[in-house]
Amino acid sequence: MSQPPYQSIAVAATFSPRFHQVLAEANRIRDRFGAKLSIIHVGKKTAETSEKFSAAMKQLKLSPDIRVHYEEGEPASAILATAAKLQADLLIAGALEKEAIHRQFLGNVARRLVREAACSLMLFTHPEIEPKPLRHIVFMAEFSAHALLALRRTLQLAERENCERLYVVRSYTSFDKARAARRNKSGQRGTRTLEEQEAALQDFILSAGETKVPIEARSIRGSTGFGASNFVQSVEADLLVVPLDSKPEPKPKLPSRISWVTDVIPCNLWIVR
Repeated sequence: MSQPPYQSIAVAATFSPRFHQVLAEANRIRDRFGAKLSIIHVGKKTAETSEKFSAAMKQLKLSPDIRVHYEEGEPASAILATAAKLQADLLIAGALEKEAIHRQFLGNVARRLVREAACSLMLFTHPEIEPKPLRHIVFMAEFSAHALLALRRTLQLAERENCERLYVVRSYTSFDKARAARRNKSGQRGTRTLEEQEAALQDFILSAGETKVPIEARSIRGSTGFGASNFVQSVEADLLVVPLDSKPEPKPKLPSRISWVTDVIPCNLWIVR
């Protein structure tokens, strides 16, 4: 797991109250992956904006070779277009969430980035000037080659963050239980029973290779994806990792087990494409 998973990282930066915090988080992730960092700003390049970025980079002690790329237009479209031009492997942004009834719902820009970004995406809900370590990480497992690659990338980051616990989880709904029961009656292959899923989850984790990171496998029971969201909050996760190998579209249909991440964000989110 020594090969860096990302060569080029881009961060979307606006002059919001969290401007410096988002840049600081992006620089931390750049350092963890040993990648090149670029800044994307939606707006015109002026003497004032150039001075703001210059002052911020000095304050945060960012590398002087970091370039700021300006793009005008609708925010989400401009960010996505510039990330594509830069051939970014990972796009970082603030979550721009809306809070309601103890849940944080993604804003329109963040939702489009989740659905349409062609590269991996990392959203920060509460970025800080001095980033907190990612002590608890939750990985939403899928039994696929891409998900296994995503787990290995997650382990790389977890090791460098001295992660205290990585939860590798998969939802098990009442629909899964019903399909497994029908399969058993017919004798055909299909949806796993809960016991079979838990065994498969252990095999999936072992196939990622040796690691020093403490890992706990969990099958989450619930009828909706919000059960997974509640679990993430219950373990006070600092980062939720979701592997996604489907091609981005303006209105994609995400797998039902993870479609909820386009609406609610329980903590920092990492979509691994």
